Amino acid sequence: MTYETTRRTVLLATGATGATALVAACGGGGDDNGSESTSSPTGQDATSAPGGQVLADIDEIPVGGGKIFKDEEVVVTQPEQGQFKAFSAICTHQRCLVSTVSDGTINCPCHGSKFRVADGAVAHGPATRPLPSEKITVEGNSVRLT
Repeated sequence: MTYETTRRTVLLATGATGATALVAACGGGGDDNGSESTSSPTGQDATSAPGGQVLADIDEIPVGGGKIFKDEEVVVTQPEQGQFKAFSAICTHQRCLVSTVSDGTINCPCHGSKFRVADGAVAHGPATRPLPSEKITVEGNSVRLT
């Protein structure tokens, strides 16, 4: 018995493979809306210690404000003394890079959207979605992107 490969067979097989890959890529992984913040002093060198890239010393992040890391597209905030949060620095309105952190908000220069430093929630539109949180850890005096 001989099987002949037809155009239809190839297209069906290719479509099924693509659909399987798409479903696998979209599945899994929980939706963790909180950013991780831990404090555990270590004696290791901050730039070579495991656990992620060092972004800043904790004293570089002002209380009630934050600092934008353009290359990493992350903004780290300190809503209250010793409480650190991290969010995407890409505005959810039209994907502009936020430019400032002041008066308790992360501010986008493109259309005036503002996001709260405590949770990334929209404080002023036109954005309608909060800034996605990013994972950070605080080790000793260092804030690390994990």
